Amino acid sequence: MRKGGGLRVYTIIYLLFLYAPIILLPLFAFNSGSIIAFPLEGFSTRWFAALSENTALINAVKNSLFIAVCTSILATILGILAARAGAMAKFRGKGAMLGFVMLPLVLPEIIIAVALLVIFVQVLGLTPSSWTVILAHTLICTPFSIAILNGAFQNLDPAMEEAAMDLGENRWGAFRLVILPLVMPGIISSLLITFTISLDEFIIAFFLTGTNPTMPVYIWGATRFVDALPMIMALGTILVSLSVTLLVIAEYFRRRGIARTGKKDTGGFL
Repeated sequence: MRKGGGLRVYTIIYLLFLYAPIILLPLFAFNSGSIIAFPLEGFSTRWFAALSENTALINAVKNSLFIAVCTSILATILGILAARAGAMAKFRGKGAMLGFVMLPLVLPEIIIAVALLVIFVQVLGLTPSSWTVILAHTLICTPFSIAILNGAFQNLDPAMEEAAMDLGENRWGAFRLVILPLVMPGIISSLLITFTISLDEFIIAFFLTGTNPTMPVYIWGATRFVDALPMIMALGTILVSLSVTLLVIAEYFRRRGIARTGKKDTGGFL
């Protein structure tokens, strides 16, 4: 075997294992039959048309979009503050504090969901709703925002801000007029990534959603009915296309932000 041949074979097998289920989504979504099985019966868009007639699904999608938009804005604002503090401030315990903020990245979501359910319902007396999901999603999305924005702030030249302040701007003015435009591609990337994470998240939403289910929770409930599976395939096809599109756009803005600073790109989403 040629040098590196084993790695190529492993990569191909890994990619097939990872993406084969995703490739099956559009196959069954455009299949005219109601049974998820081969052979396919014929090409049809009936399941996509059925999506627009499902009132419960439409309400769940609207709820998910509202939660995802609010989450992306809140998480990105918190990410900007944390990344900015991490880039400019030097104080004892900064590394430990930032590590603590990033902790939701490694904690099992089921543990976070149960803990938040107890806090919201038993301690704070809140009723599970879209707002409790927003708070929970902000908690798990903020570390992703910080990870994205850390690179944007770390790559900035401090001399730019100092020059603006030497020319008469205060620190806020220098941040608004100089720093913010330079990190704007990173901010847009953060908004898109956190939006996608919140839109697709299931476990926490399942525990905290209340009477207005999010789209993933609705999909989970619909899988109990065989007749609904083709429609779920159609919805999954749309979601995968949307997620890939947002990821590509986020990566574009991330690379654009790095190019603005003139620093070397050390990695990304794609």
